[in-house]
Amino acid sequence: MSTIEFDVELDARQLSCPLPILRTKKMLSQMQGGQVLKVVATDKKSPDDFTDFCKQTGNDLLSVAQQGDEFIFYVLRRQI
Repeated sequence: MSTIEFDVELDARQLSCPLPILRTKKMLSQMQGGQVLKVVATDKKSPDDFTDFCKQTGNDLLSVAQQGDEFIFYVLRRQI
């Protein structure tokens, strides 16, 4: 699996919906446009949640991967 370079990492393990998305939204608001956020989550619904969140907010979901019980998301912060 190729590694995507990222600027900030968010650990959302053991958090249930909607907390992974809320923390992602807060983290992205502190980032510059064009930066990449890596999120690690364990909520089984998070792949659908992140897909919907990115469609609604205009951020780009660069990658979704599953490793065991963990989901790894790379989100490109939209340009403002």
